[in-house]
Amino acid sequence: MTTGIRLKIKRQDGAAEEPYWEEFEVPYRKNMNVISALMEVQRNPVTVEGKQVRAVVWEYNCLEEVCGACSMRINGVVRQACSALVDRLQQPIVLEPMSTFPTLKDLIVNRQMMFAGLQKIKGWIAIDGTYPLGAGPRISPNEQQEAYRYSTCMTCGCCLDACPNVNDHSPYLGPQVMAQAKYFNLHPIGKMTQNERMEAVTSDEGIANCGNSQNCVQVCPKEIPLTTALADLNRQANRFVLRKLLKG
Repeated sequence: MTTGIRLKIKRQDGAAEEPYWEEFEVPYRKNMNVISALMEVQRNPVTVEGKQVRAVVWEYNCLEEVCGACSMRINGVVRQACSALVDRLQQPIVLEPMSTFPTLKDLIVNRQMMFAGLQKIKGWIAIDGTYPLGAGPRISPNEQQEAYRYSTCMTCGCCLDACPNVNDHSPYLGPQVMAQAKYFNLHPIGKMTQNERMEAVTSDEGIANCGNSQNCVQVCPKEIPLTTALADLNRQANRFVLRKLLKG
C-alpha cells in the first residue's frame, strides 16, 4: 500500500538565480494528481532531510486541462500537471519548469514569447465593433469542424517546449503560432488579412525553420493536428512566395 509520494523539484529563487534541487515526501491519497501533491508541499514545505524551506510556487487555474497554466516537465515529459495522476508516474516524480521559456521562479516561466508570436502573425479577426454588423459569413460544417480543432489551443507552451527548433539559436516562432496562422487563414474574414499573416509565416521566423520532428503533436494536451497545420501552411507559404515572384 502506497503511504507517501516522493517529489524531486527543480527550484529557482529568481530569474537571475541558479537552479537547485529539493526533495519532498507528501501523504498519498487515491486519485491524487501532481497539483494535489504540490499543494501538500505548499502546506508543509519541509524537505525529506527535515529542512524547513519556502513554499514551492507554480501556476494553475482551472484544474481541468482547459487553461494551460500548469504546464511543466514531469519525469522529463512536458505536460499538464492537473491531468498527471501520481499513480501512473514513476517515483520520485521529477518536476521541472519548461526549458524553452525563461524561468521566473521555481516552476513558473515567462511565456510572453508565445503572445508576441501571435502579434506577429496577426492572430485575431479584425472587425469594426463600433456598430452592429449583422450576421457573420456562413461557414460550412466541415470548415467549422476543422477550425474548432485549432481553436482549442490554450497557449500552454507544451509544443514549443518539445520542439527542438525553438531555442536561443533559432528565430522560429514555433508550432503553436504557425497552427494559429492556419486557423485565422481559415476564417472568411481572417482571409482578408491572409497576405499580412503570410509575410510573417515566410519570414526568417516562419515555417521554413520547422524541422518536421513531430514532437509537437505528441505532447499537445488538446490533440490539435499540429503537423497537419504545418504541412498545409507550408503549401500556402510556397504558393504565396511564388505569387510574389511572378508579380515581380
